[in-house]
Amino acid sequence: MRKKEVKKVVLAYSGGLDTSIILKWLQDEYNCEVVTFTADVGQGEELEPARKKALELGIKPENIFIEDLREEFVRDFVFPMFRANAIYEGEYLLGTSIARPLIAKKQVEIANKVGADGVCHGATGKGNDQVRFEIGYLSQDPSLTIIAPWREWDLNSREKLLAYAKNHGIQIEQKKGKSPYSMDANLLHISYEGLILEDPNREPEESMWRWSVSPENAPDTPQYIEIEYKNGDPIAVNGEKLSPAELLTKLNALGNKHGIGRIDIVENRYVGMKARGCYETPGGTIMLKAHRAIESITLDREAAHLKDELMPRFAKLIYNGFWFSPEREMLQAAIDKSQENVNGVVKLKLYKGNVMVVGRKSPNSLFSEEFSTFEEDEVYNQKDAEGFIKLNALRFIINKSKS
Repeated sequence: MRKKEVKKVVLAYSGGLDTSIILKWLQDEYNCEVVTFTADVGQGEELEPARKKALELGIKPENIFIEDLREEFVRDFVFPMFRANAIYEGEYLLGTSIARPLIAKKQVEIANKVGADGVCHGATGKGNDQVRFEIGYLSQDPSLTIIAPWREWDLNSREKLLAYAKNHGIQIEQKKGKSPYSMDANLLHISYEGLILEDPNREPEESMWRWSVSPENAPDTPQYIEIEYKNGDPIAVNGEKLSPAELLTKLNALGNKHGIGRIDIVENRYVGMKARGCYETPGGTIMLKAHRAIESITLDREAAHLKDELMPRFAKLIYNGFWFSPEREMLQAAIDKSQENVNGVVKLKLYKGNVMVVGRKSPNSLFSEEFSTFEEDEVYNQKDAEGFIKLNALRFIINKSKS
């Protein structure tokens, strides 16, 4: 049973099979006016066909919104996340997770703009995205009615969806070369789920990967690049200043060329089950390595270690959909404070799936050759170490004396 009637709903719309059917289903089941919102977060697909499909399904031109969010996505979501070196369960760079709060935020803004009283998404009832979208909606405007068709209808298979489309005259075009996997893409990553990946013991076909050459087929000659950082964010590649989206696009191209950023993992979904997914995050993999390298010479030891302790909690908040939570914002403030002196240049070598740090320099470097040298120096008295060691071992000495 539905919570209440809605008069106008903003649908997160891609123009594909699921959301085209949802559009028609909303019109029939809720008898409401539908507004479509298509976000360009760098998924690499032509978005105007979504407008054409919406028009064919009876949506008024003024009710079709297509927005280019690439710069905002990287500047306000990806970069703040990478300042924390956020990784979920040791490997996942949170490519899908970090895009959802931005889409939800914009969807609510459009709902408020057009006077809608509902929002709708196409996420299934088994995945994390339903949580991310809906927590995002509720954090921005809890008065909106949320419609999640996959939790209401009985169209629970591709065959039923295709039959519904045929019965209602919805034209579904099979894109040439389109992967049969369930995929999500944005400027940070592309993901693959379903089919043979549902068996965690089966290796994915090489043909599945769409963003990178295999490491075996990557160039036999390594490529050196330099990334410049300011306050923890990358601002230039090989001396060329770039906008956030341009910079990530550049690093994606470099990573793709050298077979960088592929992972195959089984992760613990927030809703409870384990899921196997494959991801390509070429530019993000390079950025993570470079960021940790520049931090290694610019962060105080205890500040760096505290950041590493906070990171899993920060990553979990993003994975679970709590980007807009006060605890994430509190952690972000601490992380951003740590980045004030994270400035400088990192030199990397890219080679057959590997990102190797080969140099780092900073005007704020805390590295002291005078203190670190194995040669003779005049600043460090090695005898001081004896007392330092004994004080740190004092509790063991006392315990031993009492036994």
